Amino acid sequence: MRHFDFSPLYRSTVGFDRVFTMLDSLAQPEQPTYPPYNIEKTGDNAYRISMAVAGFDESELSIELNQHILSVKGEKSDDKADGAELLYRGIAKRAFERRFQLADHVEVRAAHLKNGLLHIDLVREIPEAMKPRRIEIAAPSAAEAPKAIEAQVINS
Repeated sequence: MRHFDFSPLYRSTVGFDRVFTMLDSLAQPEQPTYPPYNIEKTGDNAYRISMAVAGFDESELSIELNQHILSVKGEKSDDKADGAELLYRGIAKRAFERRFQLADHVEVRAAHLKNGLLHIDLVREIPEAMKPRRIEIAAPSAAEAPKAIEAQVINS
């Protein structure tokens, strides 16, 4: 009963069909939950995605941006190389892939791994041509002011 029908809204909106599709997909229960992540706003146009990737190092993680989709992949290498016998596995070793849909004009600035958290810094840069601008309304000058027509009254 968590499914909402957005079809009545499709006929009264133009250009928002992608938004309703995204909202519809959020209600799907098959969304992956590993690894956990946070999305935070760090400034007016700055954002940060923080993912808990404990046990992974830089060589086992890859970040790719392709057509507004940011993909983060993790593939764990084999632990048998150090020769230790594992008695209990409590730290997840599974590979993952997490995708994020980025809005227009959002760019990836940097990524770094610190204390088991992968931080990806994003910034939204709107081009000058797309920023709102104020248009001044000019009052007509005296030379451009409409002239009054003088007429003589004829008495009969």
